[in-house]
Amino acid sequence: MSLISLGSMAFDELETPFGQSGKIIGGAATYIAYAASILGNNVKQLSIVGYDFPLEEIESLNKRGVETEGVEIVKDRKSFYWKGRYHLDMNTRDSLATELNVLGDFNPVVPESYQGVDFLMLGNLHPMTQKSVIRQMKSRPKLIVLDTMNFWMDTALDELTDVLKMVDVLVINDSEARQLSNEYSLVKAARKILRMGPTSLIIKKGENGALLFSEGKVFFAPALPLDEVFDPTGAGDTFAGGFIGYLAKTNDITFDNMKRAIIVGSALASFCCEKFGTERMKEIKIEDLHERINEFVELVDFKIDIKN
Repeated sequence: MSLISLGSMAFDELETPFGQSGKIIGGAATYIAYAASILGNNVKQLSIVGYDFPLEEIESLNKRGVETEGVEIVKDRKSFYWKGRYHLDMNTRDSLATELNVLGDFNPVVPESYQGVDFLMLGNLHPMTQKSVIRQMKSRPKLIVLDTMNFWMDTALDELTDVLKMVDVLVINDSEARQLSNEYSLVKAARKILRMGPTSLIIKKGENGALLFSEGKVFFAPALPLDEVFDPTGAGDTFAGGFIGYLAKTNDITFDNMKRAIIVGSALASFCCEKFGTERMKEIKIEDLHERINEFVELVDFKIDIKN
């Protein structure tokens, strides 16, 4: 199946307790595309880059079946750039530099060849940009997944609330769920958020896994314990790409299949953390994913016989 991946294609520069990355390729749409394409999907990329973005990186995506007709290249401006430093726990980070550059006034145009897709992944961008893409679709996709963050809750809450009415699945982390709902309990937060429009909600909890709320049901998936978390940047986007990528590959959006999709997304995210940037995502093959998923199954598979 085919899907549209909307988001940034960018440069990151990272400092972690394990070292410094230098300037590397990142961006939400980049990670989403790598994750979804591993599953054999035809990914249609919708993004913007500057003259400094390496063409070989676009070609690398093309070789994986990612279409880039919808990637605008601005000849006289630089690509989005972010620099950050992670703390020892690898869950908290400081932003050292953010340069929006071409992303500052990104106005995506959906190519005619992108019309008719059944799955739409709206990566973390301004809610009005996300809404614009939905409105450009001539026929509504079967499933629309939206990722957002606390920054838009602080600066564009009305616009975010508006676009939430137009999507099927919302993906946020636990602190964002609490902020959006004004509830500490994630169960109460989920109920309130689902009344805002989405029919399903995924709450990411980093190294503590992820929760799925849908159809009055709840599912919890753990995160795979890793020997080393080298770089968590992009793990959330990789998770989202794996989630929607599996749904698109199977063409099944039932609750039970969403549970499987969360495991697939979590497995792919665990790969992403093992090296800086997209390096690990470029290496893995579908066989590696199958092996990693088996590790997840073993992690949670148990029998219990309670004695009287």
